[in-house]
Amino acid sequence: RMGNGLIVSAPSVLGGKPCVHGTRLSEDFLVELAASGAAHEDILLQYPQLTAEGLAAAFQYAALALKGEQTWELRITA
Repeated sequence: RMGNGLIVSAPSVLGGKPCVHGTRLSEDFLVELAASGAAHEDILLQYPQLTAEGLAAAFQYAALALKGEQTWELRITA
């Protein structure tokens, strides 16, 4: 369990993707919804099984996962 126990991963649920505990809502799906312009309130209304704490944990999980990311500038040549 991650994110105060609200983000869980089990092979039997969505192939092991990190999800909000008690739901089948993966953290990447929730981040994608927000990135596409969905307001947090709208996400919570659309998915009543999701709590505000679970949504916050999904964003926190994504932020922590990206902290260790490294990027390189690549030049693509034809």
